[in-house]
Amino acid sequence: MEMIDLEAPDLHQERLQRVVSLFRASGARRVLDLGCGSGGLLQYLLRDAQFERVVGLEISGELLAQAKLRLEDLPSVRAGRLELVCGSYTDRHPALIGFEAAAMVETIEHVPPEALSRVERAVFAGLRPQLLVMTTPNHEYNPLYDMGPGEFRDPDHKFEWDRARFREWAQGVARRNGYQVRFSGVGEMDAHLGQPTQVASFTLASGPA
Repeated sequence: MEMIDLEAPDLHQERLQRVVSLFRASGARRVLDLGCGSGGLLQYLLRDAQFERVVGLEISGELLAQAKLRLEDLPSVRAGRLELVCGSYTDRHPALIGFEAAAMVETIEHVPPEALSRVERAVFAGLRPQLLVMTTPNHEYNPLYDMGPGEFRDPDHKFEWDRARFREWAQGVARRNGYQVRFSGVGEMDAHLGQPTQVASFTLASGPA
């Protein structure tokens, strides 16, 4: 998702660059973008020769069409390294099992809370990438955007977690599915409120450190 109006214009690019950096350091060659939107992360991945197969999954046909238009002239796309799939990561996708790395960038907060268990089953128990990098807003930071209590950064957000709640959820998912998880952030640090973007890096316990 790329509908970020309140934040600094370069914050989203920082997120994408963080994901690419983590993917590159893991040695991954086959990578997934779950909730790829109009292809911002895909564009970065396709410009890096390390990533031999890049798949974007997106439920919105309109956004997927935008991604196709945005990326179709890249040499890596013409070479067949990109696949775009219309679908939801709350559903099973057997063809996408076994990828080395996956990203969920600013997308989990668009999922209704009652569907989070489906995400866990489909992604962490089903797809089981060796590395999964997830970013989501840090709700505690919102007052620095002149936002009131309970106000979200995007009208389509179903929730926004504070740091403690995100850690609790992510640690539970990791524990139940054989992952280890590390937390970090992206954006300007506030001594009390943290950073605007939260990052969780999930690594399969049997996979690369």
